[in-house]
Amino acid sequence: MKLLTAALLATALSLPLAAGAVYAATPADALVIAQNIDDIVALDPAQAYEFTSGEINTNVYDRLVQYEAEDTTKLVGGLASEWVADEDAKTITFTLRDAKFASGNPVRPEDVVFSFNRVITLNLTPAFILTQLGWTPENMGEMVTIADGKVVVKWEGDFASAFVLNVLAARPASIVDEVLVMEHAEGDDLGNAWLNTNSAGSGPFVMSDYRPAEIVRLTANENYFRGAPAMKSVIIRHVAEAATQQLLLTSGDVDIAKNLTPDQISGLPADAVKVETYPQAAVHFLSFNQKTEALTDPAIWEAARYLVDYDGMTQSFLAGQMEKHQAFWPKGFPGSYDETPFTYDVEKAKQILADAGIETPINVTLDVINSTPFTDMAQSLQAGFAEAGINFEILPGTGAQVITKYRERTHQAMLLYWGPDFMDPHSNAKAFAYNSDNSDENYAATTTWRNAWAVPEEFNAEVNAALAEPDQAKRDEMYVDLQKKVQESSPIVIMFQAALTIAMANNVEGYVNGATSDFVYYRLVTKN
Repeated sequence: MKLLTAALLATALSLPLAAGAVYAATPADALVIAQNIDDIVALDPAQAYEFTSGEINTNVYDRLVQYEAEDTTKLVGGLASEWVADEDAKTITFTLRDAKFASGNPVRPEDVVFSFNRVITLNLTPAFILTQLGWTPENMGEMVTIADGKVVVKWEGDFASAFVLNVLAARPASIVDEVLVMEHAEGDDLGNAWLNTNSAGSGPFVMSDYRPAEIVRLTANENYFRGAPAMKSVIIRHVAEAATQQLLLTSGDVDIAKNLTPDQISGLPADAVKVETYPQAAVHFLSFNQKTEALTDPAIWEAARYLVDYDGMTQSFLAGQMEKHQAFWPKGFPGSYDETPFTYDVEKAKQILADAGIETPINVTLDVINSTPFTDMAQSLQAGFAEAGINFEILPGTGAQVITKYRERTHQAMLLYWGPDFMDPHSNAKAFAYNSDNSDENYAATTTWRNAWAVPEEFNAEVNAALAEPDQAKRDEMYVDLQKKVQESSPIVIMFQAALTIAMANNVEGYVNGATSDFVYYRLVTKN
């Protein structure tokens, strides 16, 4: 592998980068990707919690229900062909389709029970996503059962089945092949060590090779119930340096480069390479701690929305990295609110402050992670807010320092971002629109509590109502309404949604990159 890497890089370095200098070096039935994959800690879906791990899991495992490559906004049947929810009994009964694992073993109800039990028993990092359904090692025998050949899932708590389905579409709910996994179990690990370097799924690909910080090789699963993918293999090569990724792409040694900088993107030959931008789930915001007396007047919050140079930032140093978005749920998913009513308008902001009788200047410290683009964003905010007499003193720190301060509620203003743990609007609604106990003793991992914002009781009530609403269309409407209210009046000013820019050879079609790494799909890829 090291010799191959060296040879490919040498080839890349020796070729010109002029327009048209792309050569069809990769096989027609293989997709070769240059990507930084050194974030992988675990690949077992009961443990995997990193970005690259999510991408691999999505392509080798199915879930009972899942968001699919054909339309990442729709929740559809995965290994379940149909399901019936009983809201009163708090159960969903799943009928499994006739499917096989890549091993050739049939997918059985017992595999579903085993997979869910395994996550709860191991209790590794992502287990909390499933345990919020009230599942514990002690009660799993009652919570996930088999009746008449069907899987019956039960939950505790005032949740609508729509919420439960989104939980079951998350990564730790991936279904593994019990027979194959237990053949490789060591002691009480339920196959954990083996699954961190191998796969046991029913998805469109099999992980046939994994070498940390070198390569991940996926091989087409000929048993896949939707049909084998066109690409017989997907090879993800670890290439940490963006410049090397650029060279490999322009020389034709890889089909996709995932970690290029904006400058490198702009220098690619347009006749041979195309660039696609994909919205991501993380939203970036400016927040004001309500423990700071000078920041508690809602007029400050309203004026702040007109002092952010949204277009100036996204059209310059944030180009290709973020796009303007002003609501707490990312666009691209049911329940999102995509209107952006606020623009940079200093005179309007001044008028809002004057009408409210707020005296300026106001001096505020602004905590920010000391790396790009966050420091650049902070400087832009500093310049814009100063025009209206709000003076930011920028306090750069490491990510750990900034987040620790945020959790302790000792900041004044904060520039940060937030991403959902799973793709249900409640994940963000609870973070941005709910705070039932604002006391210092009641720590909550939400933006509302961390900014000491005691949200209006009507917000809390609506968050709970949306969580319990069984009608999905009505539920989506409730989340849109919540976003409008938070957008209009909140000490949390949501500014941007992250974006991911990926460069690929012109002959690559069908690549799908949704809002999270769990929504990266290779099944539909073809090369013309």
